[in-house]
Amino acid sequence: MDSWGLIIPQRAAMFGVASVRELLALAPVAESSGYFDTVWVGDSLTSKARADSLTLLSVLAGTTESLRLAVGCMASFPVRDPALFAYQWASLDQVSDGRMLLAVCNGLQKHADASEIEGRHFGGVRDKERVARLEENLDLVRQLWSGEPTTFHGRFHQYDDITILPRPVQERPRIWISANPPLGPAADRVLERIATRADGLLTTRGRPGYLRDLRDALAEPMAAAGRSLADLPTAAYHSVNIGTDADACLDEAHRFFGEYYGPHMFDRDGAAAITAVGTPDAVAEQLAEVRREGAGHIGIRLASWRQEEQLSLLVEKVLPLLAS
Repeated sequence: MDSWGLIIPQRAAMFGVASVRELLALAPVAESSGYFDTVWVGDSLTSKARADSLTLLSVLAGTTESLRLAVGCMASFPVRDPALFAYQWASLDQVSDGRMLLAVCNGLQKHADASEIEGRHFGGVRDKERVARLEENLDLVRQLWSGEPTTFHGRFHQYDDITILPRPVQERPRIWISANPPLGPAADRVLERIATRADGLLTTRGRPGYLRDLRDALAEPMAAAGRSLADLPTAAYHSVNIGTDADACLDEAHRFFGEYYGPHMFDRDGAAAITAVGTPDAVAEQLAEVRREGAGHIGIRLASWRQEEQLSLLVEKVLPLLAS
């Protein structure tokens, strides 16, 4: 996959960037430009409050025709009931005529115990259980999407002879795993999970060279699973802020992330690592570098209070440079 996606930052509606309706209206504009293959929304329940991802994806299914509809990452996946989720996702695949793309993650938010509190409110899910629940839910929804009667007795969920219909339009809906682990021995379980369970990888280039290093680290566990890196499409989330003054662009992006994630998450250097800033030429070169590190697909978030203006600059000034 050598393509572009537009990220709809619906959480930004909560700090005055635009209304949810206005943010969703960016998707048909992106589609009509001819440069984008996907549109992404974010997800969480209460750990990072925002409009519900499944609801927004159903709207996007009706306002777009060809874009693949993606969520990255489905942070609430370990918390949601897997049978209900399988039913909802299959219904979305029907409504969108097979355009759904799921990327799941554990959804951990350690600041102020946000995910622990979220889990407590939705089924008593503990943070220490989230990874195991993600793995169990992932295996289970794939079984349920077969449309056949399913009996499942796992650590967290018990179903006897349950059938989920309608089936998804896609014969085997793809499930990607979203992760950006610090590389080293502590990442082994994450890498093994990606190698054995993921149809693709969604990650973030948190520093120069990280994507290349992550894919290199995956080579051995992928081989152990009988797969090659060529079997693993890789997408990167990356933000942009386009303008004549790169410092001013980075200032706005940093302020955007402070509102989006909280002031604890990124300092200015951290914001710089995940954002292409400056003139169209500069932004195009920075995005090209992300691609050279191994990202076949880049989901672009407009880290700005000027969403429509930034999208126009992106499709009129930046992406044509990369297409040529």
